[in-house]
Amino acid sequence: MKRREFITLLGGAAVAWPLAARAQEAGRTYRLGFMVPLSPDAPGIVAFFDELRFAGFIEGQNLIVVTGGFDVRDERFAERAAALVKAAPDAIVSGADLATRALQQATRTIPLIAMTEDMVAAGLVKSLARPGGNTTGISLLSPELDGKRQEILMDAVPGARRMAALADSRVTPAHHLQTLQEEARARGVELSVFGVTKLEEIGPAIESAKASGVQALNVLATPLFFTNSRLIIERVTALRLPAIYQWPDMAEQGGFAGYGPRFTEIYRQRARIVVKVLRGAKPADLPVEQPTTFELVINLKAANAIGHEVPPGLVLRADKVIE
Repeated sequence: MKRREFITLLGGAAVAWPLAARAQEAGRTYRLGFMVPLSPDAPGIVAFFDELRFAGFIEGQNLIVVTGGFDVRDERFAERAAALVKAAPDAIVSGADLATRALQQATRTIPLIAMTEDMVAAGLVKSLARPGGNTTGISLLSPELDGKRQEILMDAVPGARRMAALADSRVTPAHHLQTLQEEARARGVELSVFGVTKLEEIGPAIESAKASGVQALNVLATPLFFTNSRLIIERVTALRLPAIYQWPDMAEQGGFAGYGPRFTEIYRQRARIVVKVLRGAKPADLPVEQPTTFELVINLKAANAIGHEVPPGLVLRADKVIE
């Protein structure tokens, strides 16, 4: 089935960057740093390096990856950022808000290619079209997509009058949660928010949501939930809660539903930005990009496991259905 698009590229993110028509410097070895919560063998990272190889940047030949930048999931961001900057890479691929902010405090010169939920709202860049400073990357449209996922979840569980949103309190601003509650109320649904700040709080928050009587769960956008997706999927399945996730990949992992850009494709997109930077583009002038293609994946096998029947109309809307 064809993928669907519901949001057009905004502002300067639609502007093509006029790069000089030249490849990387012959004989030069480039150094690339990472500060991301993923392991080196994660599908997104594998896709990232595959895209780099396609562009002629090959690890072990003309590309060196600075060590110590993967699986960064703790709160020692300042310490990690300082060590990474000291290694003097040509560019750094950073994680979400907290990691990127720590790197911005550690360097004003090394290019940072970030991926965050809303880069402008987080204050990491001045604008999408002209980021300024040393940071560019991908802004994921998460506030809009969280709202779209809420709409899909209400269509998936049409009889629900009480729903929950699982939020990372460090990432999701209060005004965004308020907007989600107002939009739910307009459709006759009471939305309760359960905030967490670390892994250990996720399970109890989901159990509290279930105990409060909610009938469905919107797992909001944050790296914390993606890197712990298996825990969340197992817990909501055991509690028989229909849940929707940030990435379609998560529905393929066993989640009830997922809507958004495909995670591996976003990492390929980010690799292409890295290539531009390594070839001489300045982050200050390189527009922040956004996803343009979105997929709805419905997992009927997961629905059957929790005893929920998905409305036929929603199944027909899905880009992929897992039987």
